[in-house]
Amino acid sequence: MLSRKTLNITKATQKDAAILSKLSVAAFLPAHGHSASKEIIDAYIAANFSEENFKAELSNPKFQYHLLYYKDAIAGFSKIAFNTENRHIKAKNSSKMERLYLLEEFYNLGLGKELMHFNIALAKQHKQASIWLFVWVENTKAIAFYKKTGFKNVGAHDFVLSPTKTNPNHVLSLEF
Repeated sequence: MLSRKTLNITKATQKDAAILSKLSVAAFLPAHGHSASKEIIDAYIAANFSEENFKAELSNPKFQYHLLYYKDAIAGFSKIAFNTENRHIKAKNSSKMERLYLLEEFYNLGLGKELMHFNIALAKQHKQASIWLFVWVENTKAIAFYKKTGFKNVGAHDFVLSPTKTNPNHVLSLEF
């Protein structure tokens, strides 16, 4: 178990849009940068990880972002959306874990587990029945992490990177 002195999870605010933008790119590229051409990945990043995009999402009450600090250094973040339906999920009050990003230098320290457990507790506080997510079928490290946490594969999804490129994803769900 990590010490609370070394680990801190805080709710992100508008002032965190720039750091979320930088973190997203730094965490996304190692895991997904090879899943499509450089042009497609660059366009996806520009469309989804801009500071302006994060400012808009941080002002949307549907989304909650949390920053993870380890020994006072930013290590990653999460994005959760409450009451988000998916055709593979029966419960109507389910949360979608849209992002659980960790910088590579913080892998294997138990930080992802801590951030995931934080989000599970947060979903339960919001009276959610489950939490679900998409994970790229080739991201074996993430799949193993989620399955170890108790997630089950409940379906498939084509994740749209561009109008001409999709990546096959599993839909994973954890019921409470």
